[in-house]
Amino acid sequence: MSENEKAMKPEDITRLFVERANAGDAAGLAALYEEEAVMAYPPGSVTVGREAIRQLWEKVLANAPRFEPEEPLPTLVCGDIALTSTPPKDGAGARAQVVRRQADGSWQRIIDQPEFRPPTS
Repeated sequence: MSENEKAMKPEDITRLFVERANAGDAAGLAALYEEEAVMAYPPGSVTVGREAIRQLWEKVLANAPRFEPEEPLPTLVCGDIALTSTPPKDGAGARAQVVRRQADGSWQRIIDQPEFRPPTS
């Protein structure tokens, strides 16, 4: 795992994600996830495991996208599990992540829904 700064609060993950993505650091992004994390991306798909998430981010970051910081909504914490979310600036509808406190006190994502929209009828 990359020797990057760890998220010591659930809300830190959003900031660290933007910093690492804009630096093109796929390994650093993957380090924000637990080993068996699940990510609902690309849309309509599920990516499972830190290594698969790293590979996915390598492909995405190859196009040098620019990520903008998003103000986190209030975090819901229940013991060692927390729900974080942000209202996206890119119109993706919503972003939500479930994170878990690690043995060292840091937090990592276990479930990541980076974009979803309300159902249309």
